[in-house]
Order: sequence, then C-alpha cells, then structure tokens
Amino acid sequence: MAGPRTVSLAHLTVLGLAPPAMIRLAARCGYDAVGLRLIAVTPETPGYDLARDAPLRRETLAALRNTGLRVQDVEFVRLSPAFDAAALEPFLEAAALLGARHVICAPYDPDLARLAANLAAFGARAAAHGLSAVLEFFPWTVVPGLEDAARLVAATGREDVGILVDALHFDRSGSSLAALRALPPARLPFLHLCDAPRRPPYDTEALLHAGRAERLPPGEGEIPLRAILDAAPPGTPVALEVPMTALAAAEGYEVVARRAREAARRLLAQA
Repeated sequence: MAGPRTVSLAHLTVLGLAPPAMIRLAARCGYDAVGLRLIAVTPETPGYDLARDAPLRRETLAALRNTGLRVQDVEFVRLSPAFDAAALEPFLEAAALLGARHVICAPYDPDLARLAANLAAFGARAAAHGLSAVLEFFPWTVVPGLEDAARLVAATGREDVGILVDALHFDRSGSSLAALRALPPARLPFLHLCDAPRRPPYDTEALLHAGRAERLPPGEGEIPLRAILDAAPPGTPVALEVPMTALAAAEGYEVVARRAREAARRLLAQA
C-alpha cells in the first residue's frame, strides 16, 4: 500500500513571497514541501536567484531547517534555441544545496531534435547534482500535450528525465488518460494539481491567463481530477499550483494557500 501522499506548495500560488516567507507560510498551512521559482518566467514576475543572493539563500536554508519542510522542485528552465546548459551550473548547485529533487524545464524550441538533445544534456548535468530534469508541457508551446512530451522525453535516451503533468494543461491540451496510464511510473515524479472551469475552445490569451493568474482549488472546478489521480501511479506526490491573483490581492496569500490545501485534503481523501 502506498504511504501518505506528499503535498507541496508550488511557488506560483504565492509568487510574491520570497522563499523564506513562502516556506514558513507553507508550514503553517500544513504542506509537506515546497517548489521554489529561482528563475523568473516573465519580465513581470519574480524569480528568486538563490545562486547569487547569499543572504537570501542562508535565510531560505534556515526556514527549511526550522520548519522541517523540504524542497520538492525548483524552476524554471526554459529550453530555447540558445539554451546553454553550462550556464546553469550555479543554479543547479543552489538547487542541490537546498535539497531539491527535481528541476522543471519548459519546451521553447521549435527544433524538436535540438530540444531533445538539450534536455538530455541538461538531464545529465542535473543528475550530477542529484537532481532529475522534468519536462512540463504547455498547450501554447511546441510540446502541447502529454503524448508529445512522452515522445520528446523518450528521444532524450535518458530514463531519468521525467514529465510534469499539470492538471490544467493536461485538460486544456486534450491529453488522454490512456497516455497517462501508459507512462512508466519513473517518468511521473509528481503532479501539479489545480482546477478550473471548462469552456473550450481556448485561445492563447485564455490559456496563459488561467495558467499564470487565475485557477481554482482542486475540486472546485470542472477538470476530472479524480480520474487523473486514478490514472497516475498510486501515491504520486502532488504540488498545488493554484494562482488566484484576485483573491490574493483582496485577502492575502495565506488565504489562498490554506484554501488550496484544504480543498486538496478533501479531494485526496476521496481519490
């Protein structure tokens, strides 16, 4: 029988909080782990460069020690045509120092052969630091769905490169439960769990807005989350990536994080 499922707080849910405050909040709200954004995704949103900010890194390590939480993953490595794996050595060193397990990567290169080669090269560098590279697919990119991600990851030739299934992107891309069931368990180290209304079709603006700004806690929308959880290996860890920018602005990040955690507790009790 699988043990208790690890529940992590993804940084996007509370992105305005620097890592120490985010970790302390996660502990108060009953999370087991956190995912930290060390590299910014957009010019308008923060990334907390713990590789170069030594005081913030020390405070983050102290918060982890004091709360007993661990770092499940760090993000966000963009695999673009100009990708340079060697330039990410300081980032990987910081991730290893934090005790992270996985590094989330994103596919932004139209040359799929080069993309697979760069993912393989980065996977090798990550493994040298005790980390695994995990490719997240997004419906607005060249790797829009789970089936596409599975082919690309297989093309790396590395069995230790994983796939990150985010419930929102899984649903919006029309990915299949059969493809999820067919994944070897080692390819699926954790899931991003959230919810949303279902109002297809979706243009890119709608996909990005839901992805980055407004989602719903698990079980409060229309995505078939129980079916997704049932198709994944038993006990797969979950990270709650539930940005709710309007609620955060009105009532604060702790309200958002608590609401997401309690909703996940109810859903996971039924799954």
